[in-house]
Amino acid sequence: MTVLKSKRIESIDVLRGLAMVIMAIDHVRDFFHSEAFLSDPSNLETTTPELFLTRFVTHYCAPVFILLSGTSAFLYGQRRTKKALSKFLFTRGLWLVFVEIVIMNFLWWFDPTYSFLNLQVIWAIGLCMMVMSAIIYLPLRWILILGLLLVFGHNLLDGITVQGSNFGEIIYGILHQPLFIPYGDGRVVCFLYPILPWIGVMSLGFCLGQLYVKSFDAKIRKRILINLGLIAIGIFLLLRTFNIYGEPNHWSPQDNSIFSILSFINVTKYPPSLLFLLITLGPSLLLLAFVEPIKNRLTNILLVYGRVPFFYYVLHVLVIHLTAIVGLLITGESWKRMILTSDVFMEGKLAGYGYSLGITYLVWLFVIIIMYPLCRWYMNYKLKHKDKWWLSYL
Repeated sequence: MTVLKSKRIESIDVLRGLAMVIMAIDHVRDFFHSEAFLSDPSNLETTTPELFLTRFVTHYCAPVFILLSGTSAFLYGQRRTKKALSKFLFTRGLWLVFVEIVIMNFLWWFDPTYSFLNLQVIWAIGLCMMVMSAIIYLPLRWILILGLLLVFGHNLLDGITVQGSNFGEIIYGILHQPLFIPYGDGRVVCFLYPILPWIGVMSLGFCLGQLYVKSFDAKIRKRILINLGLIAIGIFLLLRTFNIYGEPNHWSPQDNSIFSILSFINVTKYPPSLLFLLITLGPSLLLLAFVEPIKNRLTNILLVYGRVPFFYYVLHVLVIHLTAIVGLLITGESWKRMILTSDVFMEGKLAGYGYSLGITYLVWLFVIIIMYPLCRWYMNYKLKHKDKWWLSYL
C-alpha cells in the first residue's frame, strides 16, 4: 500500500480513523435498523444487550473527535502566530456551523424544506472552535484549569432546566441542555449537542498537544497517557459505583448480571456527563498510548480515514442515505420514505420500516469499504496540493 509521507502524527490519525469507522455503525443503524426510528437503544426496558452495545461503542467517537480537534489546533498553532491560529479557528468554526445547518441537514434528511434542523456534532465542533479562538490567548495552565472545571463541574448545572421559550433560555440550551424548539408551520430545530462540556474537552485536547511537540520524549508521553487514562477510568469506577456525582442517570442492580452491567455503563451523552467523558476518554488515552509504535496493514487503513475526517464525515452520511434509498427500491417500497421531514419523526411514519441488526452490520461493512478508496484519493490529493489554503477547511 502506497501512502504519501506526511508530517501529521500517525497515532492521532489512527485513533481518529478508528473512531470514524466505529461512528459509521451508529449512523448506519439510524437509517437501517428496524427500531432506530421507534426506540432508544439505551433504554434498558426495551433494548437488547447487542443493540445496547452497538450504541454504546459509538459513544467513543464524539469525545475522540473533539479532544483531538483541540490537539490538532495546538499542533497547527506551533507553526503560526496566535493571531493566525485564532483567525483560523474562528473562520473554520464558522464554516462548520454553516456546513451543519445547510449541508449536513440536507444530507441527513433529503428534505429541501429543512423542516427539521438537527444541530449535532459538526455544529458543536464549530462553536467550540470559535470559542477556542479566544481561549488560546490564555496561558496554557489556565486553559488546562478551564478545561478541567468545565468537564468536572458542568453537571452542577443539571438541576437547571429551561423550555427554550426566550433568547436567554435558548442560549442556555446551546450551552448545557438539549432543546427541541418548534417554529413556523410544523418546523423543529433541535440543539442536540450542548457545548459547555465539549469546550472543556477541546481545551484539554489543546493542552494534550504539548505532549506531541518534536522535543517531547515518546516514552514519557506514553507513560503520561497511560496514567491519565487509568486515572480517568479509576475516577469513573469510584463515582459510578456509589452514584456520587457526575451522572444524572444513576445505575441500579437489574434482573440479571448482564443488564446490571449495562445499567452501570449507561451514561448520558446529551450533554455528555462527567462519567460519560471519563469512560470514553480514559480508554481512548490508553489506546493513544499503545497504538503509537504499531505499524501494520490495519493502522495504515485507519490512517487513511483519520487523515480526512471532514471529507469522510460529510460523504459517509450521503453514502448511507443513498444506500437506504437503494434498499427501499430493492424491497419494492417507495424511495420517498427516505425523505425525512419533521412529521415523519413526530407522527411515527416509519413504523414497520427497517432491517435486523445483522443486516445493519453488513451495510456498515459495505459503507466502510466504499469509503476507503474515496478517502485514500482525497488524502493523497491533499498531500500533493499543500499550497491550496482552502484544503485546510475541508
